[in-house]
Amino acid sequence: MAQSVMKFHLENEVATANLAADFALALARGDCIALEGDLGTGKSTFARALIRALAGDDTLEVPSPTFTLVQSYDSRIPVNHFDLYRVTSEDELDELGLDDALENGAALIEWPTRANDRLPLDRITLSLTGSGESRDVEVTGPSKFMDRLARSRAARQFLDDNGHLATRRQFLMGDASSRRYELIGDGKVILMDAPKTPDGPPVRDGLPYSQIAHLAEDVSAFMAIAGWLRANGFSAPDIPAADLTRGLLLVEHLGDGCIVDEKGIPVPERYEVAIDCLAELHAISPPEAIALPNDELYHVPPYDARAMQIEVELLTDWYLPSKLKGLVDDGVRAAYIGHWQQLFEHLKAAPKSLVLRDYHSPNLIWRPDQSGLDRIGIIDFQDALIGPQAYDVASLVQDARVTVPDHLARRLLGRYEEKRRAADPEFDSAGFQKFYAIMAAQRACKILGIFIRLNERDGKPGYLKHLPRMETYLAGVLTHDALAPLRSWFAGVGIGTSDS
Repeated sequence: MAQSVMKFHLENEVATANLAADFALALARGDCIALEGDLGTGKSTFARALIRALAGDDTLEVPSPTFTLVQSYDSRIPVNHFDLYRVTSEDELDELGLDDALENGAALIEWPTRANDRLPLDRITLSLTGSGESRDVEVTGPSKFMDRLARSRAARQFLDDNGHLATRRQFLMGDASSRRYELIGDGKVILMDAPKTPDGPPVRDGLPYSQIAHLAEDVSAFMAIAGWLRANGFSAPDIPAADLTRGLLLVEHLGDGCIVDEKGIPVPERYEVAIDCLAELHAISPPEAIALPNDELYHVPPYDARAMQIEVELLTDWYLPSKLKGLVDDGVRAAYIGHWQQLFEHLKAAPKSLVLRDYHSPNLIWRPDQSGLDRIGIIDFQDALIGPQAYDVASLVQDARVTVPDHLARRLLGRYEEKRRAADPEFDSAGFQKFYAIMAAQRACKILGIFIRLNERDGKPGYLKHLPRMETYLAGVLTHDALAPLRSWFAGVGIGTSDS
């Protein structure tokens, strides 16, 4: 197994704690860290700092497991801290539950030589030498971990270079992509860690899925769209520092408020302000090119038929085979694509604007200390396109993560139309309702496929709980006359209804 080495000189306890925090942010389930070093070299100090960083609690009591042999901690990643100094037989390792610990979380092991050959081959070895506050550390491990550690250390250097020297880092969240977020220092800024996304295999016309669907490949898109939104009066985060090459941004923390209540139920007033933001956004001509700090231009891609088509094919590629327990017949697939191609022709007449693409509850911050539209903070828009205005309306009204009841959905749609007519007397309500039905169906088909793919390909089953909601939404919009052929297709394959 390929191994690589990194070496660190730590001047004091602060430097040790920082390295431990960087380790914690690189740690994943299944990682086994073997802590080697003589008595007094700081193994327990490092382990204690790492556990506190994982727990996000600088005051957490972390006793030495010298006599208990193992201590367990329920943190972002469950971690077990082993001290094998008093172990006299390898059989004792079975009693301590090392294998179970690695299956469910991570393990820190002091005196690992007592385990002989019982530790995983892909373990991470951290060797400490020195005494007092100063020590040297040599880390040896497999590339999958060492790459994560190098990324974490690069983020630390980025923070140091931008006025956050030796600052506290705390994991905030990850998402369905490779992006990660951390709270920095006192929490007024967030570190966005978004490495450039490598192209996947070609899937059509020699291009990968990401290019056909116009998914952002680096942080330039986020930075450009954030600046444009702020310039046009919307509450997108300020970005005080950026490394576009490495994909690291310092982003203003807009707050922790949600547009749903503590039970996950939509708060009507907050959804109303969110729909007002869309009505305002859709009255503004969309940008075609936005200047970046490095003087380059970011060109906003179009939400074209090719992008929409490859998205709706996620339903026949992932969702339908999962439902039917088998591959989709070529004729069934061709009929489905044919129906969508006809619908895409209708969309050529749809009014266009900036489509934020993920405009729903997880990405909207409620800011009660602000007024007007500033009460909604918008935080996710790096995949923005120029396309049919109805798409983002559907994202909000048919929220994939929480159920928007029918009465609230009708209220929001009516409010949106009222706002649009007030700004533009020629606003076509009937046309909007048709485009809304098409885009809501397009989005539902895409998301149903994505949620199955996240489970089957990426090992993220948590999204499956949202499938019934999306199926219900889809069944509702399929009742529109413009979708009659597609409705018949769904009926033919036996899906697309809330009881499917």
